[in-house]
Amino acid sequence: MAVPSPVLTILVLTADGELQTQLKRALRDASVTIVRDAAAFQREASKHSFDAVIIESRGGPDRSLALPVSVDPSRTLVIAGSRTVLKKAAKTFQFLDHHHTHSSGSHSGKKGDDSLQGYLETKMGDFVRSMRNGSAKNLYPVLLSAIERPLITSVLQETQGNQIQAAELLGLNRNTLRKKIVDLHIPLKHMRRKTQQTR
Repeated sequence: MAVPSPVLTILVLTADGELQTQLKRALRDASVTIVRDAAAFQREASKHSFDAVIIESRGGPDRSLALPVSVDPSRTLVIAGSRTVLKKAAKTFQFLDHHHTHSSGSHSGKKGDDSLQGYLETKMGDFVRSMRNGSAKNLYPVLLSAIERPLITSVLQETQGNQIQAAELLGLNRNTLRKKIVDLHIPLKHMRRKTQQTR
């Protein structure tokens, strides 16, 4: 009997042992490959395809690591940031997984699998099945845009509309976040009003 492959394969570039441990714990349901230097990152990225790459950047944009040609940002989730930002992201992944584990109870599709990955796998299976029955095509971009808008909206609500904090939490450049807010028609006025009311 073949062992099913993990849903997500992730390549991580960081030399920080504490961050490596945090990411392994946070991404426990994924297949995580950790490398410590840019040369190893380039080799791994050219040998295998990954669903996501997480890069600890050191210094400003001029010193950022260029993505290998084999990593297509339109098909691969790319998270890049300082050690501090990535540690916050790892805590966020753990919080999401922990929150889902304790709030979903027996609603998970797989018996005994209460992880975020298990939940997404179940929901994704239902979505793909319904789309296939309707003879849909191009599920990848449809699904990514369906996930992207609520994710960005949730992060903006959490940061009370602060785009700098939201960009940091998401691991995006502020200009990229601003463009996504416009492209995805995410309203900011409502979030700002909430912030002013709570003061």
